[in-house]
This record gives sequence, C-alpha cells and structure tokens, in this order.
Amino acid sequence: MRAEITKKILFSIGSQYAQLGEIEVQRVLPNEFAQVIGPFVFLEHFLSYKQSLNGLDNGLVDKHSNPYRGIATLTYILAGEVDHSDSKGNHVKLCSGGVHWTNAGKGIVCNEVVKSEFEATNPDISVARFWVNLSSNRKSGEPEYFSLPSNEIPKQELDGIAGWLKIISGKYGNTAADIPCYSNEFLYHIHLEAGKQFSITTGHEIECAAFLPSDKAVVNDVEFQSGKLVVFTSHGELIKINNRSESAIDILLFGGQPGNEPIVSDGFFVMNTQHEITQAYNDYYDGKYGQIKTSTP
Repeated sequence: MRAEITKKILFSIGSQYAQLGEIEVQRVLPNEFAQVIGPFVFLEHFLSYKQSLNGLDNGLVDKHSNPYRGIATLTYILAGEVDHSDSKGNHVKLCSGGVHWTNAGKGIVCNEVVKSEFEATNPDISVARFWVNLSSNRKSGEPEYFSLPSNEIPKQELDGIAGWLKIISGKYGNTAADIPCYSNEFLYHIHLEAGKQFSITTGHEIECAAFLPSDKAVVNDVEFQSGKLVVFTSHGELIKINNRSESAIDILLFGGQPGNEPIVSDGFFVMNTQHEITQAYNDYYDGKYGQIKTSTP
C-alpha cells in the first residue's frame, strides 16, 4: 500500500476587503489567480459587525433582492443570523451554524439579510457565501430551496479530542450531508482546538482550497494568516492542519472535481455561453423569475 502524497500548495492569496455599512466583506473567489475551484465559482465572507449607537440594524447586508441563474448558492452561518426570502415564497431565518441552499436553476430572485444573532451580548458576524456552478443540464431546471439548522448538520468528533468536523456539503467517510450535491463537491467546517493537529485525505485529482475566516493556521507546514485562501494542486491527497495558537481555530475546506464545460458569468448569472447570459437577462426583465412578496401587517 503506497503512502499518501501530501498535496502541494499551489498559491495563497489574501481577500479583497469592502465595507458595506458596518459589516466588512472579504471577497475571496474569483481572484487574480483562480476563477474556479472544482465547481465553486464564488466565495465571500461577511464579518466585523459593529453595533450602531442608536440601536438600529445598521449592520444589515443585502437589503436589495438579486436575480440568480445557473448556480446553487450556499450560505453558511458561522456566527450571526441570516434571513432568507425568495420569489418561490420561501422565508426562513437561521442562526449560527445554519445553512441556506438555493438551486437557482432557470431563475429565481433571492434576498438574504445578514446581521448579528444577539446584538447586545454577541455582536459578531461570520457568514460565508458560496456559489456552486451547475452543469448545463441543470441550468434550465426548476429552482429549489433547502435549509438546515445547526443541529441537523452532520458532525464528527476528531480523534484525540482535537475538535470536530461539520459536513456542510458532500461526504466525509461514510457520512453524507443533507444538502443536495451535484458535482461531487464538498464543504467542511473544521474546528481545531488549541495545540491540536488534524490530517484529511481528499480524492486524487480533486481541486480544493482552505479558507481561514478568522484565525491563522499552519497548513502543510506553512503558516497562513486569517483571511487567506490557500489553494492546493490537484495532485496528491493529504492535507495537514496544525493549530499552534492558544485558542481554537476554524477552517473552511472546500472543492470538487474540475468541470469540463465553458463558464461565462455576468453579475449573478453563471452560464455556458454569452447568448445564455443575454437570455438570462431577458427572462429576468420579462418577469419570469417572479418577485418576492412582502407580507402585509
């Protein structure tokens, strides 16, 4: 039996920062070195909520609705609260640890409001939003929405009381996430206690990356600061994570098989051709995505 080959680090890159009101946004993917990792075409991270002096919800993000097509969106709440509503009539509010998943298919309008879960006692926000590219045969399907609270997400304890791993998407060992998975993609939340280390084996020829939302970590013997995206080569299987700090850290590990179809993106639409992008806009302006109905008192 051959020894597992450690995945080499292809590159690392810091996030681009933007300020939306009192919330800071880290724009992670795409970046100047990578447009896609497996089927993942987009990643942004909301953080650094600051409670307003007048007590109003100045920390809200995405007050406006957006149309989506050709992707599945996955919003994972490490800390905070996200209120999801869409043109299919779904309206679900989830707190820390929850997941909103939307298959945009042939078109849907969504709005996700991000804010702190407990503004007075715990003003922290940490929310990761991913877009997963759909294959061409799924881009014309009916939109779907799925949500999971924290206690319904599969979680495995790590050996040696090292921490735990949540399976947000995909499989880990013999356990599969409930979130639909179309391209053998995976998304894990790894929580590693102080002074502990953990190794994980990915499939061969899988594209994957690690994002450090709020803590530094040692990945394959190299230390990276918070906010870094660490991208691995597709060759090799083994990834080693070491926590040399005095407090627990969190890492998001994600990836999947590289796609074999062209990708053309514009705004919130990810399609295969420019013609399909034009059609996506036309369908949206023709009202085919529907609209979010606001409740009346």
